[in-house]
Amino acid sequence: MALCSPASTSSKPRTAPFPARLIPGSPYSVLVLQEGFSEELCDGSTRADGTVSLVLGPQLTLVDTGGPWGRERLLAGLAEQGVSPQDVRHVVCTHGHSDHVGNLNLFPEALLVVGTDVSRPDGRYLPTDLRRGLPYPLHAGHLEVLPTPGHTGNDVSLLVRGTSLGDVLVAGDLFEREGDEGEWQPLSEDPARQAGSRARALGMADLIVPGHGGPFQVFREGGGSRGEGLGGLHGLSQELLDGHLPWML
Repeated sequence: MALCSPASTSSKPRTAPFPARLIPGSPYSVLVLQEGFSEELCDGSTRADGTVSLVLGPQLTLVDTGGPWGRERLLAGLAEQGVSPQDVRHVVCTHGHSDHVGNLNLFPEALLVVGTDVSRPDGRYLPTDLRRGLPYPLHAGHLEVLPTPGHTGNDVSLLVRGTSLGDVLVAGDLFEREGDEGEWQPLSEDPARQAGSRARALGMADLIVPGHGGPFQVFREGGGSRGEGLGGLHGLSQELLDGHLPWML
């Protein structure tokens, strides 16, 4: 499996499926509420739905909502966790395709992040630097929206810091699934840009939740995490904030 690395002098990361749906942490845990899928049918059409992730903690956050055809499944999954739509503080939709934003209207009381647009429940859009390639914090030091363009021009991912497995990137269709080389390019609006976003994601995250498959871990040279080899994600985020390493190419 060929994966890009952010530095040509280092070995390419390897990945492996992570078998559990829950990545515990403090103050935030990540639960894959429903695993996305994509399958080609004999008539040439594709049946798909996006992965939906629930970030459990002080500010309850949902990443992607799936398609409207899966509405009852989404509501049932939330109910199993004792969560009502009104409990959700933030909804982050990684991009605007219907299998990711199809149930946004279930969350009228949440702050909505749809790609690089951020809006409040009263309909006001907030200024951000996402289009300039800079992060948008939802909970400083813990939850951060990162621009990860390529699949579409406005894709974003949610970074969850400090879980038991390290830093988790809920990445939408930046990755279709673990081991998706040869699959994601035909679905990409800008493959070169997406390749850059993927390389940076693999260089910073310890676990990635893709858009149409189960979570997977990222292992780097020597078996260490990015935090061991490159001084930790905090340093990278500060460089992003300082404008030295913009995500957008």
